[in-house]
Amino acid sequence: MKDIIIAIIFGIIQGVTEWLPISSTGHMILADQFLQLSTSTEFKEMFFVVIQLASIMAIIILFWKKIFPFKFKGEFIDKSTFILWSKILIACIPAGVLGVLFNDWLDEKLYNFVIVSLMLILYGLFFIDVENFNRMRTPRVNELNEIAYKDALIIGLFQVLALVPGTSRSGATIVGSLLIGIARSVAAEFSFFLAIPVMMGASLLKILKFGFHFTSTELIVLGTGCLVSFAVSLLVVRFIMNFVKSRDFKPFGIYRIVLGAIVLLYFTISFFGSL
Repeated sequence: MKDIIIAIIFGIIQGVTEWLPISSTGHMILADQFLQLSTSTEFKEMFFVVIQLASIMAIIILFWKKIFPFKFKGEFIDKSTFILWSKILIACIPAGVLGVLFNDWLDEKLYNFVIVSLMLILYGLFFIDVENFNRMRTPRVNELNEIAYKDALIIGLFQVLALVPGTSRSGATIVGSLLIGIARSVAAEFSFFLAIPVMMGASLLKILKFGFHFTSTELIVLGTGCLVSFAVSLLVVRFIMNFVKSRDFKPFGIYRIVLGAIVLLYFTISFFGSL
């Protein structure tokens, strides 16, 4: 029962933080310092990635009409949707290649509270600076179909930054989009769509690494976390799409700075208190 409750909490954290530019992986790593699943380390690593896939299913459902390229009225194939997917795949190449090559090294060296805290603070400051810089600019891209292949590749390079935990995949891609003149709402949508192949690939790698030999407890914990993550994501995605219509991302930058500072202070005090 304890593991199921923890899985529910993790599902909520994942569903909220995956789509807000505040780093879902960073929040999961921090939460794991206080909420420990009584499972193997290998299962826990897989669990944290696969419940992200459940969040992606919310995007697929909410934006089905925009991302499904086959139609049943008029022309069977929607060419504009195929073109959109080609841009999404191009944007996924840099992070996909580097993620596969350095996955184990990243897990071993960077998944700790110090890195997460510093990245929360650093990119919080970056968010505020970018929004200040962007305040007087007029976006040159106001529709998804106006995103060029060059734009997609640049956004993909920004996505590489998110391989460092605490950065935020959506945060990195949205910041990159804003810097090159893409409207905030379009940047958010494109960031959501980028998550589909990225998280599907990451989840597949983690499942293959873990294997398919689940205990009944592990299946219940994984299923619970996925279900909660999916349900919460449905609500959060609707919220963020309404939010960006009239607000900027400065509040999330401030939140990142405050959270990163609190976490760094907490673990610093704990470290010296244990000496």
